[in-house]
Formats: sequence, structure tokens, C-alpha cells
Amino acid sequence: MDRAHSLETEQLSDEELLVYARQILLDGWDIDAQLRLKSARIVIIGAGGLGCPASETLVRAGIGQVYLIDDDVIEASNLQRQTLFLPDDINKPKALTAAQMLKRINPLISVKSTIARLSEDNAYELLDMASGKPDLLLDCTDNFATRDVINRISVRYQIPLLSASAIAMQGQLALFEPHLDTGCYHCVFGSVVDEIEADERTCANSGVLASTTAIMGNLQANAALQYLGLTKNPLTNKLLLWDGSRMQQRLMGYRKDPECPVCSSH
Repeated sequence: MDRAHSLETEQLSDEELLVYARQILLDGWDIDAQLRLKSARIVIIGAGGLGCPASETLVRAGIGQVYLIDDDVIEASNLQRQTLFLPDDINKPKALTAAQMLKRINPLISVKSTIARLSEDNAYELLDMASGKPDLLLDCTDNFATRDVINRISVRYQIPLLSASAIAMQGQLALFEPHLDTGCYHCVFGSVVDEIEADERTCANSGVLASTTAIMGNLQANAALQYLGLTKNPLTNKLLLWDGSRMQQRLMGYRKDPECPVCSSH
């Protein structure tokens, strides 16, 4: 999609102006920023502890098209932090249930979902690349192996990737732009093949505080809003580290690995 052309032809309805009024009043945010959100198409992989708060905030803010991909079902242990689900939703598919709730939260936007596991083999079809590339991928998954796959898809199709993680009382966040050749997830974290058995920590086996996923999901949404609405990456070559136990947040710089097996040849 030619987003510049889209902004020229798109308008905000009276209802949209009312719903997003407090946002449009912000210094540095205007009608054009809101229109950029309205014309944006994002894909969220993972509708769990991170995907729920991130998608809810983005939907309330006015992201035009949201697509959720998740192959899991809701369990009782998810309700502590996965904010789009209720006790009656147990055993239902996460992607479909989350999409239904998001559409209730904001009927002004488009939400769709697929019950599937994203892979390099099905990425072109699942991401609907025939209709054009998504403006942003949001990695809201909970293990290194899946994040590695999503990063490879991001690099292969040159789609910006906003990757978040949350475990215990800690979280990480980075926004990679493969088309700018500034590095990828693999440049920061290296190969996970040899580390999976040694350090495959997930919420299921290590625990996570409810506030950790809420904070990291909303930090992810904050970065997405700036990137899509203001066309600025607040995390250029930076990894955000959140430590909830100490109430501290810091940024760590990184550089592209010239020998990265994922992005060095692109």
C-alpha cells in the first residue's frame, strides 16, 4: 500500500474524531498521525500475556487493521495475565477469542485472526503477502526458537519487527528495521540452537508476575504507536531492559553483526 497516497484519500469520521480526541490533542500528534494509524496493517504473533495488552492498547488507539496469529487455547492459568480472556473462555482458541473481544472494544477498526503456528514455510500465505507487506510484525511469543523463526521471516520479507519478551519480573524490547540494514534479533541474541535446552525459560516453567506482561505489552504498543503514527523508531539500535524487582529501566546499544547468518546477506 502507498501510505502517502492513502493519507491523501483517507479521512477520520466524526465518530473517530470523538473516540481519538485525547490522542489527537497531544503535542507532536495530529490528524496525520492518526490517519497513519488508521491506514496501518499489523500482524501480532502470539495472543497471550504480551499479545493481549499490546493488541488492546493498539486497537483502542486506532490501528486500522490488526491480524492475530496463535495456535493455542485458553487455560485457567492464563487468566492471571492474559487480559482479553474471561473464565468462560477456557478451552477456546486464543486468537479467535482475542479478536472477538478486540472488535467489541473498538468496532471502528478491522480485526481478523488465524488459528495457526507461523513458520517460514507458511509465512507468505499467513501474512497475506500477496496483498502487500504488513507495516509491522509484533512478536508476542514466549520462547527463543519461535522468535528466531519470526526474525528470519522479518529479514526475508524485509518487514519491521517489534520483539518483546517477559519472564518473572523482567522484560526486553527491541524494534528491528531490516530494510535499513541495522541488525536483527539474531545480531543481538545470537544462535539459540545450542541454548534451547540450557535456557528455554517460559512463563509455564519459570513463572511471571501479572504486571510484567502488562508493562512489556504496553511498552511494545507505545513503540508501535510512535513507529506507525510518527514514523520514528524510539529504539533504533537499542535494546530496552525492564527490571520490575528494582523498578529500573535502561537501554543497551547493539550493532549489526557483519557475519550474521540471518541478515548479513540481505
